[in-house]
Amino acid sequence: MRLAPFHLLATEGHTYFDRDHLWHMAELAQLAEADPLFLATTHRAVNVLDEAECAEAAAWWEAATSAGSEGMVVKPLDFIVRGSRGLVQPALKTRGREYLRIIYGPDYTEPANLERLRLRGLRSKRALAVREFALGVESLERFIRREPLWRVHQAVFAVLALESEPFDPRL
Repeated sequence: MRLAPFHLLATEGHTYFDRDHLWHMAELAQLAEADPLFLATTHRAVNVLDEAECAEAAAWWEAATSAGSEGMVVKPLDFIVRGSRGLVQPALKTRGREYLRIIYGPDYTEPANLERLRLRGLRSKRALAVREFALGVESLERFIRREPLWRVHQAVFAVLALESEPFDPRL
């Protein structure tokens, strides 16, 4: 078994939410070089305003998922991003066709099934992801500040409570 982490959340007395994802990937690549338990996570930075870079990234994703990868996670460069309406969703999973067959069934690409999937409301799921992310950051910050464990647990249990919301986990 090997671990392929994609964030270095904290070390003694410090969090790394102020560092961008390229910094996290570089630090974790060094960890993978030093310890065979860890595997460097394959990643790439893409300028979403550059059509050629977007096309290259899409081709990379298609090649990876065609070779059996379940997909990739798309994130903004900064670890925490705030937009005009508050926190921005920290990540978006982009699954490959074959992985989605496992989740939605072998005939999910039939036109009627695709239309049904497109009509799902994702706003609630996205809002849940943002709330869970904020609570996760808060719990780790409290832990690093050595606040009483009951204060850390408040935020952790709030995440668990959010997980009990009735959402389709396949979204």
